[in-house]
Amino acid sequence: MQTLDLAGASVAAGIPTNNAGLAVMTVLRSYGIDTVFGIPGTHNLEFYRHLAPLGIRPVTSRHEQGAGYAADGWAQQAGLPGVVITTSGPGLLNALSAAGTAYCESRPLIVLSPGVPEGEEFADIGALHETKDATGAAGSIMEWSRRVHSAAEAVGAIHEAFELFRYGRPRPVHLEVPLNVLEGPNDCPPELLQARPLHAPAGADAGQVAAAAQVLRAADCPVILAGGGSLRAGAALTQLAELLQAPVVTTLNGKAAVPEDHPLSLGSNIRLSGAQDLCSNADVLLVIGSKVGEAEMWGGRVAPHGTVIRVDILDSQLGKNVRADVGLVGDAAAVVPQLVAALDGHAAEAVDLDPIRADLAAEARAVSPLLVSVAETIAAAVPADTIIGGDSSQITYFGTSTFIPQQRPHSLLYTPAYATLGYGLPASIGARIAAPDRPVLAVVGDGALMFAVQELATAVEQRVDLTVVCVDNGGYGEIRQNEADRGIAPVGVDLAQPDWAALAGAFGGNGRRVSSLAGLAAALRDALDAGGLQLIHLPLAALAGE
Repeated sequence: MQTLDLAGASVAAGIPTNNAGLAVMTVLRSYGIDTVFGIPGTHNLEFYRHLAPLGIRPVTSRHEQGAGYAADGWAQQAGLPGVVITTSGPGLLNALSAAGTAYCESRPLIVLSPGVPEGEEFADIGALHETKDATGAAGSIMEWSRRVHSAAEAVGAIHEAFELFRYGRPRPVHLEVPLNVLEGPNDCPPELLQARPLHAPAGADAGQVAAAAQVLRAADCPVILAGGGSLRAGAALTQLAELLQAPVVTTLNGKAAVPEDHPLSLGSNIRLSGAQDLCSNADVLLVIGSKVGEAEMWGGRVAPHGTVIRVDILDSQLGKNVRADVGLVGDAAAVVPQLVAALDGHAAEAVDLDPIRADLAAEARAVSPLLVSVAETIAAAVPADTIIGGDSSQITYFGTSTFIPQQRPHSLLYTPAYATLGYGLPASIGARIAAPDRPVLAVVGDGALMFAVQELATAVEQRVDLTVVCVDNGGYGEIRQNEADRGIAPVGVDLAQPDWAALAGAFGGNGRRVSSLAGLAAALRDALDAGGLQLIHLPLAALAGE
């Protein structure tokens, strides 16, 4: 890591370069942050001044919302919080949809913004980017939003954010630094600029672990439901499943908590009625790191008939949607190994899940055979370790989420609860920057791609190898179906299309149109070999005869 000589900092244009901006960026660098996302603006330049000397890569998006989504994709591969720098007022507000996504999906994100100078709060004097209450706006959708009054206070807030991300439920935070503080002298002692050391994650109460283990030992047909919080457990979750011979169903945020080629994995299929019935009929249901939210149920529900054990980092989650009979409050990284240790010597009878797996696949395939065929074509054409960027598109939730199996967590980039449009492309860019050795493929609908089409320029500018598959159903296909289900004639959903291949070329990439699954497979192989920005336009209407 590069460092700055704080003692030798000079003064430029009346602004000390050893300022609060330097303190904030230095402490972030000490935690390993080497990439930030955002857009330089008039008021945030004292954050940007220090990036190059500290060895931090700036990624300039073409909209702050894209910066937030790219930061999320980066964070999932880097194992660190994404960092977004916005300017005051409109820059911050433009990023709030991404912050709302991070809150809903429990993702770590730090948003930095300047604010009006101290003494000018709520002044309404017509200042540049003046906003009634930026901190209040951000705080209404994030875990917390702080307006600080010194460099030392800003650095303390950064440390607190990392404590949350490491040991709590990771959710976005916002730090507003008033312009006079941002550009003012750094009052932070150098020793406070160092990252705080890691300590052991919190385990659950030993008595509760013993009670849970006793219930699990007596189970005849236990099932594990694993959410995003279970990913902290790593390989210990697979070990636990093997001890219990318990099938593992995951949410989409928990996808590949157990590798999806493992005999006990039933994939990220909690939306399917067959998976919900399996969970409901288990004599013991072990829920790890999931709120069992209705957005992932798709109109169904999990209604357990047996005993429910829940593992969660927050006590407040243990009764949410599905009430726990035995609650284990703690970090899955510690609690799952506790359960493994408590079950030492337990040897459950092996189970054959192939019939259940086949039933789930048949149920998922029946929803949209065409999109399943597209997803299976993609899965066969790309390397097994490919990261798939998804969006709130039919191709994602009918196709790639189920029919492209993943063996590593965070290999499907998606927002199943917030379900926003415009996420897939920028998230894929961020993921590729953080994981340059893994192929990254954004597979999104035409409506979703148009929400973030400007970020094609970001991909070209950052020189990332990224292939985008635009699965074109002529507009907002899901909403078109929703209208039809209600007896509403299509309204506002059949959209004009650009020449997608030409558009990719205009941005500096390469584009092509394919009209068959065989053509898609060949185009994918060519695109991944060629590198750079590649866009493949697949009109679904052209596949009608396949």
